[in-house]
Formats: sequence, C-alpha cells, structure tokens
Amino acid sequence: MLGPIAIMTLPVDPDTVSQGIRLAFAPVFLLAAVAGMIDAVAHRLGRIIDRARNLEVRLESNPNPAKTESIYSELAGLQKRAILANMSIGLLTFSAFLIGVTIVVLFLGEAVDFQNFRISVASFLAGLLCFLLALCCFLAETLIATRLLNFTRPKA
Repeated sequence: MLGPIAIMTLPVDPDTVSQGIRLAFAPVFLLAAVAGMIDAVAHRLGRIIDRARNLEVRLESNPNPAKTESIYSELAGLQKRAILANMSIGLLTFSAFLIGVTIVVLFLGEAVDFQNFRISVASFLAGLLCFLLALCCFLAETLIATRLLNFTRPKA
C-alpha cells in the first residue's frame, strides 16, 4: 500500500524522453542565431529611426532650400532601410516561431509517440527559409546604407 504520496510514473521510458531532448536540441542553436540577428537588426532599426528624427528636426528648424532636397533624399533612403529592417525582423520572428514548432514536434515525437516527421521537416525548412530571406533583407539594408554614404568634400 502506498502512502499519501503516490509514486509518479512516466507513461514513457525516461531514456526515450532524454533522446527526444537530444533530438530537439539541435534546432536550439539556430534559434540562438535568430535571436542574435533580431538584436542586430533591431539595433540598426533604432539607429535609422534616430537619424530620421534628427533630419526631421533639422528640416523644421532650418528650412534652407539648398539643403531641403538632400534631406528629403536621405529621408527616403532611411525609409527604404527601415522597411527592409522591419521585414527582416518579421521574418526572423516567424523563423523563431517555426523553429520552436520544430522543437516541440521533435520532442513530442519521442515523448508521447507522436510520429509526424513531415511536420518537423516542413517547419524546420520553412524556419530556415525565413531566416535566409531575413538575411537577404539585412544585406539589402546594409547595401543601401553604404550607398547613401557620401565621402566627398562639400563644394565651397
């Protein structure tokens, strides 16, 4: 007879659960890379916003017609960069979600006899594709940023 505390039994073998954890652990590394990319892109987006606000203040405080066109041109470039950074963050977030789904499905596949290999493959590949698309957006944003740089001396 058991006392007031019943012995808890797992419906599956503990070795099976640990195998599920090991199997689901590999996508966690990609999840860490996604988190690092979100941090980097969010930082760049913050810098873009700060620069745009600075230019808008300059535009309002000193409406010099000679400078107005160049400020509007730079603001247009910043807008493109912000759109690309936002797209990158959105894709990275969706990538993280899909990788999380992959981890859950892989773990459940081992822990509770939920064998749906297709879901884990599809979610992992979709997450990886979103990650690659986010990298393309990030590359485009950095190319625009370097194209907007002006290394020439102003004309006197």
